[in-house]
Amino acid sequence: YFNREDYGSRIRSLRKKRGLTQEQLAEKCELSVDTISHIEANICYAMSLRVIYRIAEALDIEPYQLLKFD
Repeated sequence: YFNREDYGSRIRSLRKKRGLTQEQLAEKCELSVDTISHIEANICYAMSLRVIYRIAEALDIEPYQLLKFD
């Protein structure tokens, strides 16, 4: 079961664990700060695989880990 709200929270948590601001993550992903903000706030639900891979790479994790919930 995948809850959209968990997704944004997961990205926020991983970003903060790495000591990154939204601005820094956006720069590493080559995305806008607004995009990162919307993803974390669960405003942006539909993300392409390209965006998922960019975020995962910037957070130094495998893409599947963005969708892994305990």
